[in-house]
Amino acid sequence: MTRPVKVDTCVPADVGGELDFSTFLNVMYRQLQQEAPEEEILEAMRMADKEQKGFILASELRAKLTGLGEKLTEWEVDELLKEAGVGAGGRVHCEQFAKAVTRSSAKR
Repeated sequence: MTRPVKVDTCVPADVGGELDFSTFLNVMYRQLQQEAPEEEILEAMRMADKEQKGFILASELRAKLTGLGEKLTEWEVDELLKEAGVGAGGRVHCEQFAKAVTRSSAKR
């Protein structure tokens, strides 16, 4: 069994607790290669949630997923957001998104 990668080992120590989205995508990619990535993806989402409210804006997530790192297509992001659900005010709940990402990777 493959051991999950600790998020803190992927983030440079000098970034003051901030996680850029390129690093976030890298963490997500690595975790999708693992057997049970949901918890690690959730941790990365929590690091992207600067206000620690349990969500990030769908528009921000879409812009970063289609513009940085391993770029997703608009269709791929639409599918993830559809599965995760976009709440009031265009918010994506971190836990729902982590579950949607892992469900999507399991279907492949």
